[in-house]
Formats: sequence, C-alpha cells, structure tokens
Amino acid sequence: MSSEQQLSLFEESNSNQKELIPTDSKIPIPSGTYANMTELAQHCNQCHRCELGKTRTHAVVGRGNLEAKIMVIGEAPGQNEDETGLPFVGRAGQLLEKILASVKLDTEKDVYICNINKCRPPNNRVPTNEEMEACKPYLLEQIRLVAPKIILLTGATAVKGLLGDKRGITKIRGTWMEWEGHLCMPIFHPSYLLRNPSREVNSPKWLMWQDIQAVRAKYDEICQNS
Repeated sequence: MSSEQQLSLFEESNSNQKELIPTDSKIPIPSGTYANMTELAQHCNQCHRCELGKTRTHAVVGRGNLEAKIMVIGEAPGQNEDETGLPFVGRAGQLLEKILASVKLDTEKDVYICNINKCRPPNNRVPTNEEMEACKPYLLEQIRLVAPKIILLTGATAVKGLLGDKRGITKIRGTWMEWEGHLCMPIFHPSYLLRNPSREVNSPKWLMWQDIQAVRAKYDEICQNS
C-alpha cells in the first residue's frame, strides 16, 4: 500500500471519529474530544443525549471571547435564545450586559457566556438532573477550550450543574470557590434581579453590585500577575 493510500485511510478514519461520539447520556464524552468550539457547536446541534434535542430550534452553545479570562454560566436557553442560537439575548441578557459594563467588562472582549444546558426546556422549566448530566460533557469541554480564570455561576441551577452544590443562591452568592483550578463565584441570575428591582441596601441588586465589583478586582489582580 502506498503512503498516499495509507494517508487517505487515516483521514477517513479521523473524519469518522466524531460519528463515534456517544449519544447515550450514560456514556461520557471524553475530555479532549473537540479541537475547537466550532466542532463542539456542530455536535450540539445534532445532539440527542436527552429529550430536549427533540424540541429545540437551535442548540445554544455560547458567545463572546474564546480566550476570555471570565466565563459566565447560566441555566438554560429561553425562547429568545432558542430562536437565535445565542445565550443571554433576552431581557435577562440585556441586564447581564449592563451589570458587566458597570465595571467596564465587555462581553465581546473580556467574557465568554454559555449555559449548563444547550437546549431550551419546555416552558422554560428548570432542567432536570438527567438533562444537566447529559449536557455536562459539553460544558466541561467549553471550560477546557476557553480556559477561564474566573467562572461566574448565575443562579442555583448553574451552581448545582457544575459544582454539585445544592445550597440556595442567597447563602453562597459572592463567595469565591475553587474548582479544578478555576475561581468560581455564584451570583444572582439576572432574571431574579428583574423580579426584584429594589436598589436598597442588602437588596439583590445592591448585593450584585458588591459581587461584580469583587469580580472586577479579582480580574485586575489576575491580569496584573499574568
């Protein structure tokens, strides 16, 4: 067999490798499966590791800087996200942009945004444990590919989905936690802030302002030391 034929066979087997990625949610997707976010996004849009794949319009993978030092992780897409294929583009997303901008963080330059689940749960319900576990390998690959220094977990579902911590968000928000070499901070989900608009001392919005300033300070510290 000539070297050209051998190379051809190698290329064919390599191209088929993605087809062998397990669709059964009980079989994990190995770390290092995806070379880049484009490959991961293509597979998410073909994924049926859970039932949510049957009802999605688009898988919602992520947006922002693929080399960002800050990653924001939400819960799951809503209707606007399902229609556009982009996370945090509805009212909650607009508020998230304002929160980040208040400490001069840019979602295109400083941040990468994604969700625990890539497909919208019906009627925007909370993802089940099984759905979160089925989708978790994609999230872990995103974290590996972006390699953020800081991970912001918006809401209790995001905290539970990544860290397995089931405590209420009001108890742990604003607390730095270390996970797999990343600094994580649970924060209120922007949709919670929309339902609680008060700016009084110790209100959710007031607490978010304290938290995002702490994030900015830690970000500056990391940038100075890198």
